[in-house]
Amino acid sequence: MVDDKPLGRFLEPALLILISLADGPKHGYAIMEDIEQLYAVCLGPGTLYGALSRLERHHLIMPLPSEERRQPYQLTEAGKRLVHAQLSHLQSIAVIGLQRLS
Repeated sequence: MVDDKPLGRFLEPALLILISLADGPKHGYAIMEDIEQLYAVCLGPGTLYGALSRLERHHLIMPLPSEERRQPYQLTEAGKRLVHAQLSHLQSIAVIGLQRLS
């Protein structure tokens, strides 16, 4: 089983943030837009910045120098490993679930 403790009880928002950052650094608003566009999930600022804070505290993301009052973040190597493990685990759940529906 994958250890999801760094993501806390907000697994889905944290995982979506990590996925958003997988293709390169983004600031908070760009992360919110990316998640809404790709997954039709609207993260409120409290949820987003709470998750960003937890992810940073667990060294899964790191802040980059600010750009005009915007704080960009990037995925760390630990964050890449965790998101890969989480997505692999979810993929195995989906495969088994789809097989059982057949």
